[in-house]
Amino acid sequence: MLRVRWLGRVSYEDAHVLQHALHARSSDDHLLLLEHPHVFTLGVRGDASHVLVDPAMVGAQIVRADRGGDVTYHGPGQLVAYPILDVPMGPGAVPDHVHSVEQVVIDTLVEFQLVAGRLPGYPGVWLGVEGAAPRKICAVGVRVTRGRSMHGLALNVDPDLGWFDRIVPCGISDKAVTSMSAEGVRVSMRAVVDALVRHAKDRWAHPGAAERQDVISFVAANASQEDPVGASPERAGEPGGKLRVRLRRAGVDPCEGLVLSARKPPWLRVNARMGGEFLGLQRTVKDLSLVTVCEEAGCPNIFECWAQGTATFMINGERCTRACGFCLVDTRHPLPLDPREPQRVAEAVERLGLEHAVVTAVTRDDLADGGAGAFAATVEAIRARCPGTAVEVLVPDCKGDREAISVMIASRPDVFNHNLETVARLQRAIRPSASYARSLAVLALAKDAGLVTKSGMILGMGESEEEAIGALADMRAVGVDIVTLGQYLRPSAAHLPVARFWTPDEFDRLRGIGERMGFAHVQSSPLTRSSYHAREAACSSTDSAHFARSAHAATLR
Repeated sequence: MLRVRWLGRVSYEDAHVLQHALHARSSDDHLLLLEHPHVFTLGVRGDASHVLVDPAMVGAQIVRADRGGDVTYHGPGQLVAYPILDVPMGPGAVPDHVHSVEQVVIDTLVEFQLVAGRLPGYPGVWLGVEGAAPRKICAVGVRVTRGRSMHGLALNVDPDLGWFDRIVPCGISDKAVTSMSAEGVRVSMRAVVDALVRHAKDRWAHPGAAERQDVISFVAANASQEDPVGASPERAGEPGGKLRVRLRRAGVDPCEGLVLSARKPPWLRVNARMGGEFLGLQRTVKDLSLVTVCEEAGCPNIFECWAQGTATFMINGERCTRACGFCLVDTRHPLPLDPREPQRVAEAVERLGLEHAVVTAVTRDDLADGGAGAFAATVEAIRARCPGTAVEVLVPDCKGDREAISVMIASRPDVFNHNLETVARLQRAIRPSASYARSLAVLALAKDAGLVTKSGMILGMGESEEEAIGALADMRAVGVDIVTLGQYLRPSAAHLPVARFWTPDEFDRLRGIGERMGFAHVQSSPLTRSSYHAREAACSSTDSAHFARSAHAATLR
C-alpha cells in the first residue's frame, strides 16, 4: 500500500522524525507531502560556508540533514515530497531511484506546459536544459538505507526566490533557481499536489493499492467563509463562528450534525452508580484539592471507573490554553502551577491503593516547557511513594519542543500516551493549535526511546471509516502499541455537533482491523475513552511485547 499524506505546514524536525519512524517500522510505502517553515538544510558533506547569512537574523533555521547534496532552502510556496519506499537493491539501484523521483517531477511539470529535464552532472530537475541559461526548479536529495528510501524533492511552486540569494543553492554558484510562478505558471499548490500524486501513484503504487488523506482539506477551498443568511431556528445551537468556518473548510457542514437534544442510542446510555468506592474516591480527590479529567471532560465512564477505584488525575491546573472543538475543559487564562501538586497526586495514588495510575494535564502553551517538568515530577513522586504502581501519562505535544518532550520521556512512564484525536482531514478544524504530523512525531520519539506507546481517536465528528482506518495505519506505522477508539459526545452547544453515532458493530470491525495491523491492544467501543480499561490494555501490551521478545530469543537459539 502506498499511503499518501498532504500534511500542510510541518517543521523540518517533525517531518524528519516521522520519516525515520516510517522508514524503520512501517511495512507500507509512504509519500509525505508538505511545506516547511523557512529552513536551510545541509547534506552530510554540505559546506556550511554556502549559507551566506546568519539564519537567525532572517528568521530561519539551519539543520544538518542525513542526505546527500549540499545546502538548499525549504519554505512556504515550495512543495516538499518525501517518498519512503522499498527500493529493489542491485547495481545502480540508488541512481535509478533518483531518476524515478526526478521523472515524477518532470511528468508533473509537463501538465503545466513546462518542459523540464535533467542537466548532466547536476542533480535535480531543470528548465532550459538545451539552452544557454538552465534554471533549477526542483532540488532532489535522497538517502537509501537497508533497501528503503528517505528524503526526496523540493519543487518551487511559488516561493520567495529571494531566499535562494542567501545561500549557494546545492553548492552551484553559476546557475539560476526558478519557480513555476517565475516561469509564468500561476497555479495553486492544490493543483500541483494533485498532479504530482497522480504521477507518483503511476510510478510507485501497485494498481488499486494507494490511498490519500489531506490534513488541510482542499474541499470547499474557494467557498465563502461566512455562514449563509437566514439561518433556520435549528442553527441557534450550532458552534461558534470560528469553529463553523474551520469545519466548512474541512468539508463538514455544522448544520447537518445531530442536535444537542437528540436522543442517544441505547448503547450510549449509562446508569449513575454512586456506591461506596465512588464516594470514597470523590472524597479523596476533594480532600487533596486534585482535579480529574473524569469530571472536567464529562467522561461517561466515571461511575464504572470510580467504582473500581480508578481515576485519571489532571495536573497543571484545570485551565487549558487551547480550545479544541470537542473538549469541555475550561479554556480561561491559566493560573500558576502548584509545586505541591505532584506530591498530592502521589498521596492520592497511595490512599486509593492504585495498581495503575493515569496522569494527564491541560495544555499549557504559556509555560516555557509546556508543563513537561510537572509530568516528570509527578511520575517521580508516584514512584517514590508507590514503587509497585504502574504509571501511565497522557501528554500534550509541548508545541513540538524536543527538550520538553525528552523530559517527559526520560521520566520513563510505563505507558506514554498522546492522542491523535481525529483523522487527518479534520485535524486543523477540530484541533487548530495542534498538528497531525507533530502528534505522530511525538509518539515516534517515545517509541524510539523504548516506551510502550498509546494513542486514540474520537469518532463521530465527520470522519469516514476509510479515514479512520488510514489514521490507524499511521499510528501503527510509527510504532504505537495501544489504541483507543470511542464515540464523540457533544458536551455543549458551543462545541462541534455529533455527525453520527457509530454502532457497536462498527467499533468491533475497527477493532479487528487494528488487531490485524499489529496493535498489541485495541480498545474500541462507543464508551471507550483514553483511560478506559487502561490497566488491562497496558498488561496486554506488556504481555505481547514479552511474548515477542521471548519468541525472538527462541528463534535466535
